[in-house]
Amino acid sequence: MKKNQLYLLSITLFIVAITGIVYNYQRKQKEKENTIYALLDRKGAAANSKEWLDVKKKYDDLVKAVKADPTDTKSSLKLAALFIQEARETGNYVYYDMAAMRQLNGVLKQEPTNFNGLIFKSLVQMSQHHFADGLVTAHKAQEVNPYNAYTYGLLVDGNVEMGQYDTAVVYADKMVSVRPDLTSYSRVSYLREIFGDYTGSIKAMKMAVETGGAGDEHTEWTRVQLGALYEKIGNYKEADTLYNFSLALRPDYPSALAGEARVAAASGDYKKAIALYEKADSLISDNSMKEELVELYRKMGDTKKADEEANEVITDLSKDAQAGINDENIGHYADKELAYAYLKVGNTDKALEHAILEYNRRPDNIDVNEAVAWVYYNKGDYASALPYIKAAMKTHSKNPTLLSRAGLIYYKSGDKATAKTLIQQANSSNAYIGYALKIETDAALKMI
Repeated sequence: MKKNQLYLLSITLFIVAITGIVYNYQRKQKEKENTIYALLDRKGAAANSKEWLDVKKKYDDLVKAVKADPTDTKSSLKLAALFIQEARETGNYVYYDMAAMRQLNGVLKQEPTNFNGLIFKSLVQMSQHHFADGLVTAHKAQEVNPYNAYTYGLLVDGNVEMGQYDTAVVYADKMVSVRPDLTSYSRVSYLREIFGDYTGSIKAMKMAVETGGAGDEHTEWTRVQLGALYEKIGNYKEADTLYNFSLALRPDYPSALAGEARVAAASGDYKKAIALYEKADSLISDNSMKEELVELYRKMGDTKKADEEANEVITDLSKDAQAGINDENIGHYADKELAYAYLKVGNTDKALEHAILEYNRRPDNIDVNEAVAWVYYNKGDYASALPYIKAAMKTHSKNPTLLSRAGLIYYKSGDKATAKTLIQQANSSNAYIGYALKIETDAALKMI
């Protein structure tokens, strides 16, 4: 065979090979895009409820419709909405956010300006803690429909998380004027809490509960938030009543069980608090409950169990973060949560690494600034902690934990007068503060 013929043959074989690789890649990508995630089993009472049977039936019908017609965007959107709600129900946000995003990307590929597709995508991005991206998507949705109340809700959420609180207030006012309901009143409540107005916050959250359907997950979540507000002003009796009512309407509701656990801990019944948290933890994936258990285990002297639970939180959060690197549909950021988790095992270097990562994304958010300040405090670097805690208090929040931490940072920085005022203010509400933090603040108060 001549040299030129060999050359042409090799080129042809190369093109065939590349074509095959490209074809296989495109086929796998198509299969991946068309993958519909299965429902995960629920736990506890939720696994035996009529609601769960209805959800499974609806899921089966929607999957059948989407497989029969991949261009059926309405069914794809309903499936995405179902996944988003299941994330709330089970706490499996990483899995269900991925499942929902898969459907939404397919819809938006066909219809880039699909309003509900943009709304849901923004919601999932917020769930993934991609708040800046979520805001961009919410603004796209607003361009499509500038009069929709839920769009304003997403703009409230995104601006709050990015630390743009005055802008969030403007959007909350617009939202409640367009649609005064559970979703708008609850956001008004949260903003009032951020600005230190517990009386106004409780009033708005009561209105939110009243506009919801008793027993509905969204309503009971709101009722639990109302209970948490009562906790922060030291009214445990009212909080307990709300949690019990929620559990009567929605048996084994994990958020209400966690509320009951906090009430028990506040009364000094740590064994009951642990039992309630353990039950809630068995029903839903929620690392915040595990973190509460870590503190209570330590309080009861079970250091081994506390360390195991703390390391499990770190493993779970790190796995979620790694998953986001491997799959753009997941993309969860969990650095603020990891910062606190590492503090619970005494690794202040890793805590600072993650706190700064989150700060670089959201330098104006008060919760992020509080996290950075508290990490520096635990490192013994009080001078570095001070500017961050000042930024965390810029909205005049009256959160007892924030005030306690701020008091300790000012105390260690040498400003005893401010420290005393802040710690006394934190104690005046009789709100439950973690036992380790309370020991520190009580000791500081005696020294001032």
